[in-house]
Amino acid sequence: MKKIITMVCVLAWFGLGGCAQDKPAVKLALVVPLTGDVAAMGQGMKRGMEIAVEEANAAKLFGDTPVEMVPFDDRADPKEAVSAANRIISDKRILGVIGHLNSGCSIPSSSIYAKRNLVMISPASTNPKLTLQGLKNVFRVCPTDDLQGYFAADYAAKVLKVSRIAVIHDKTAYGQGLAESFKKHAAEIKLTVVSYDGIDLGDKDFKALLTTIKTKSPQLIYFGGMYTEGGLLTKQAKELGLTVPHFSGEGIYSPEYIKIAGKASEGDYATMMGVALEKLPEAKAFVEKFKLKYPGVDMQSYDTYTYEATNLLLAAIFQAKQDPSQIVGKVAGMKYDGILGQTSFDANGDTLNKTICIYQVKDGKFKYLE
Repeated sequence: MKKIITMVCVLAWFGLGGCAQDKPAVKLALVVPLTGDVAAMGQGMKRGMEIAVEEANAAKLFGDTPVEMVPFDDRADPKEAVSAANRIISDKRILGVIGHLNSGCSIPSSSIYAKRNLVMISPASTNPKLTLQGLKNVFRVCPTDDLQGYFAADYAAKVLKVSRIAVIHDKTAYGQGLAESFKKHAAEIKLTVVSYDGIDLGDKDFKALLTTIKTKSPQLIYFGGMYTEGGLLTKQAKELGLTVPHFSGEGIYSPEYIKIAGKASEGDYATMMGVALEKLPEAKAFVEKFKLKYPGVDMQSYDTYTYEATNLLLAAIFQAKQDPSQIVGKVAGMKYDGILGQTSFDANGDTLNKTICIYQVKDGKFKYLE
């Protein structure tokens, strides 16, 4: 009988969450791509949340009640994201959601969470549409695409001194939104957009498009999308003799971009939200803890944002005394001082911390410029 009970526990642990499933816990859902083309970023977000949860439990934030992370894999697919969101709202013990990475996943899923008034804090979804839906349960700790696109166009004109730019996007809510923002401001400041093209996620060969773009003599290529396609674009462009720098948003700000592109990434630019870790003393402890816990593992773009979002959510749950009906209001009124500086939200749920930084690939790494 004892062996049978043990086996049931083992099976339950992998399939249902363990024999301790009925043990009280403060449960937080994490919904990110844990598999697929951008899994490196999703796995990084998972590591950021793991550190926050471990710290909360070590500090006994809720006394003897542990904090539990419940991960869901949305595979960067809107359909998978909606399916995960429906599973999440069916678990009444989940008190909040950290996610999603992709705006195309966050936008449809947010209305699912709203059915239960379940708070959702995105560390990474930057499309402005997310917080323009009138949903009171939706927040994000990252600035939006309109800010990044505006900043990048200004930087291209005033610092890089270019006037002819080719714009490419990946047709997603994030990538196209970023590209449209860049294109709009480029027109306002009299830059010439020599071409505006969309590519399909998962494509590997962009040489036909790049050959056409080369005939238009751009001085810069601006890309709205993620590191997988971005790395291939810059690599193939350089192979064709189109040796102009590539510029993009935080979707390429990952060591994976440099691994894919190799030496072709040298000189490319990326914007990243928030104050650089190099400039925030408060972030040093997190960076050191990350290195100790995950030796030899590269930090990804959104690890710190996920860590911050998790801590902010935990602070709100603590203030609400774990009352689900009070958590959204506590997040809305929060002024949280953490490793990103102070985070608070406007009426739409957008962060008021709107700093943007610029990075360039130098000697095989993204280096902070300003």
